[in-house]
Amino acid sequence: MEIRIGMVNVARELTFEVNDDDAEQLKTDLESAFESETSMLWVTDRDGRNVGLSVDRLAYIEFGAPGDRRIGFATD
Repeated sequence: MEIRIGMVNVARELTFEVNDDDAEQLKTDLESAFESETSMLWVTDRDGRNVGLSVDRLAYIEFGAPGDRRIGFATD
């Protein structure tokens, strides 16, 4: 599942992919982090990379399936 995260005062969004089970766990981890006022949340993507998120700087989080990545000028 593709995850997009927007940060406050940052022009680019952070995009990475996680397994579907990990996406559900990420949702609960985020909710817990906001409730407990945790300052940093660490997420591991599908490739094993760790991403640290400053919880108080999160603007939005989008959960969605990865779309087909098109290359070139192909049309449907």
